[in-house]
Amino acid sequence: MAEPPRQDPLEQGSSVESRKPLLAVLRGERHDPPPLWMMRQAGRYLPEYRALRADKGGFLDLVYDPASAAEITLQPLRRFPLDAAILFSDILIVPFALGQDLTFVAGEGPRLSPPLANARLPDLQAVPRRLEAIYETVGRVKAQLSPETTFLGFAGSPWTVATYMVAGQGSREQAEARQLAYLEPDRFAELIEAIERTTVTYLLGQIDAGVDSVQLFDSWSGSLAPAEFERWVIAPTARIVERLRAERPGIPVIGFPKGAGGKLAAYARETRVDALGLDETVDPVWAHRELPRDLPLQGNLDPLALIAGGEALETAVRTIRKAFADRPHIFNLGHGIQQTTPIAHVEQLLGLLGKTL
Repeated sequence: MAEPPRQDPLEQGSSVESRKPLLAVLRGERHDPPPLWMMRQAGRYLPEYRALRADKGGFLDLVYDPASAAEITLQPLRRFPLDAAILFSDILIVPFALGQDLTFVAGEGPRLSPPLANARLPDLQAVPRRLEAIYETVGRVKAQLSPETTFLGFAGSPWTVATYMVAGQGSREQAEARQLAYLEPDRFAELIEAIERTTVTYLLGQIDAGVDSVQLFDSWSGSLAPAEFERWVIAPTARIVERLRAERPGIPVIGFPKGAGGKLAAYARETRVDALGLDETVDPVWAHRELPRDLPLQGNLDPLALIAGGEALETAVRTIRKAFADRPHIFNLGHGIQQTTPIAHVEQLLGLLGKTL
């Protein structure tokens, strides 16, 4: 069946909104230099974030205090001339709303209980009100953003969220979720469908509260075999994109299937995301050659090159910009900025992209 044409960027959104450089790129325009934001740009590498966290408490305390979460979302924009703000929150808000208990253990990361490896989804009591504080944060941020700044919301993609819900925590192999998907595919499909429904509700709520675009983070998509990737990554993402497009036409959706590698072309074609985020393992020359020329790409600087700075950073930036010079491109990292990243190296990156501090 022939692929339906993408919407003309000039027909999407208002003329005022389309003048936001990053939003314009998401709608198919090319900008030189490319607009910039950084995954996890609001976080631990910033001294102002560390000070606020020390004063206010743990991570989840900050997420559920809309005033603090809004402040953290805005902190990097006060320091750097970035083209987007991204909501300060977490991908595990969805399982929290589905009824799992969520805690963050210092030095170890998130914990969800009961793990669904040995519990059943129907045993959970959903708590939809756990989404409401996030919408309040969005409204607070929106009221303070400049007209040129794109505001990004986000959620985890169903596969990645499911891996945490099944195991009760993160894992590099995602063995519990992969095994459950093979042994009890109907039970796993029920979980994926529940995550899908709540994710659509969650993202629609963010859109209605004021975000301009949303990103779907699939941090663990690279762990799946091709047929499983098709079933648990591509198909649920495609359904979410279709629902969002039907309910809120003109709101771009960015897909970020980390580790997808050679499956990126199928992901782009079948999910019909409006833009595709690339992790640092993807060769930008290959990506430009193999992916649709009208598809905006985002990425894909290695976060460790940013830590290194100097000539290594210059070379990496030059390579990415050359590869994507003839297509819509948003400059970003291939994954989240790391805690040990020097502020001076972020400033170097901005200078390399022609951003004035």
